[in-house]
Amino acid sequence: MILANSSFKKQADKRDCSVSEQLALLLEKDQAINELTLVVERKSDVISEQKKRILLLEEALRLTKVQRFSPSSEQSTQTSLFDEAEAETTIDFDQANDETALENEENTGASKPKKKTGRKPFSSHLPREQLFAYLSEQEKSGAIDTFFTKVREELDIIPAQVRVLEYMQEKAVFIELHEDKKQRTIKSAEMPKHPIARAMGSINLMSFVIISKYADGLPLYRQEKILLRYGGELSRTTLANWIIASAKQLQPLINLLREHQQAGNVIMADETRIQVLKEPDKPVTSDKYMWVTLGGPPDKQSVLFEYDPSRSQAVPLRLLDGFSGYLQTDGYAGYSAACRENDITQLGCWDHARRKFKEAQKAQPKAKKGKNHLPSKADRAMSFINKLYMIERQIKLLSVEEKYQQRQERSLPVLNKLKIYLEDNQHKVLKDGLTGKAMTYLSNQWEKLTVYCTNGELNISNILAENAIRPFVIGRKAWLFSDTPKGASACVIGRLHFRLR
Repeated sequence: MILANSSFKKQADKRDCSVSEQLALLLEKDQAINELTLVVERKSDVISEQKKRILLLEEALRLTKVQRFSPSSEQSTQTSLFDEAEAETTIDFDQANDETALENEENTGASKPKKKTGRKPFSSHLPREQLFAYLSEQEKSGAIDTFFTKVREELDIIPAQVRVLEYMQEKAVFIELHEDKKQRTIKSAEMPKHPIARAMGSINLMSFVIISKYADGLPLYRQEKILLRYGGELSRTTLANWIIASAKQLQPLINLLREHQQAGNVIMADETRIQVLKEPDKPVTSDKYMWVTLGGPPDKQSVLFEYDPSRSQAVPLRLLDGFSGYLQTDGYAGYSAACRENDITQLGCWDHARRKFKEAQKAQPKAKKGKNHLPSKADRAMSFINKLYMIERQIKLLSVEEKYQQRQERSLPVLNKLKIYLEDNQHKVLKDGLTGKAMTYLSNQWEKLTVYCTNGELNISNILAENAIRPFVIGRKAWLFSDTPKGASACVIGRLHFRLR
């Protein structure tokens, strides 16, 4: 009996050991499965991030190719105005008819007179010189009358002529009696005033140098060679000193233009980079900036440039000191402090918002052959934006009050739809992708971008300021840089002008 009990215990102990071993094995298997699951999840996360990275890189590569090999125009085709209708299940029939009518009006150009074709005649204000072709006496023999007819016109340019102006000053000698003594006095004729004392160049030559550099983008070293070819030996250092000295003389005029500019209700501002070699405490390769402001009464606006080595908010604070009204800029935050300080209403630029969606459109993969191209989120956003621009083209010639009414009735509903679409789709795109960046910019700038609907005097974009700064940018590609801060500051006189509408 005792032996039976002992054998039973041994068998029970074996069973207990086998169960514990099995449990240990199961635990080990569960632990291994959990570890493998974690490894798979981590690798899945890595693969997911790599896929996102690949999509971003492919998008950037497509955009780079488009920017390098395709036209740079930002114009959009009219068909993109209505792409969002393809993604909607229903559409208001009357609204579709209105949009189709607007599209046909834009495409046919029924509201615009046709441009005259053919050769454009020369301006009647140009001086004219008549050249006569005569018949010989033998050819005119027997004729009862002769007359001349104008056969053609040719534009003729007389090449520049260099001359030296010799100023001769007349002097008169007088004899006066002083205490029974004769004294001679000399009286000299008053000489014409020159803005730069003892300068070797005339006012005409200095004007020619300034216009050639800043209007035509002709660097001073090229002008030096041109003048030498005509017989005038002047170094580029002399030409640069003339420009700097002229800028100093014209500073009072610039101050008056600044006051004239701030007398208006709207100022547009922008800035661009400029390289200055000898800026104190700044490396040669660092960015310095040329600021431009456009404003004043609507019928006579002024354009002013201002050089500053910094892009900080202190520059707009100085340029806009004393101004209160509307300030239209891009999305740069440096203007915000000036708006808060001077109680200025900041106005956004739809060109910059549209440009970002346009880049996202350009970077889209091409549709495969035999498959219809479905509109992307960038396409749908662009369709709303294009409608806003279409409305602006149609109301361009209306009065300020009529523009305000049209924007309230037509533009605001489009803006409301775009806002709803933005809120519904912003989280559905990659944040770092081009479409995601465009939507983020649009969302951050929304309040500023909708201000133009509150006043018919405002513009939908900051294009006038960009157009004002474009000649400077084109000229900069030719003369590349300024040597000193004084030279960079002198650039303002080359862009000094009124903008007449």
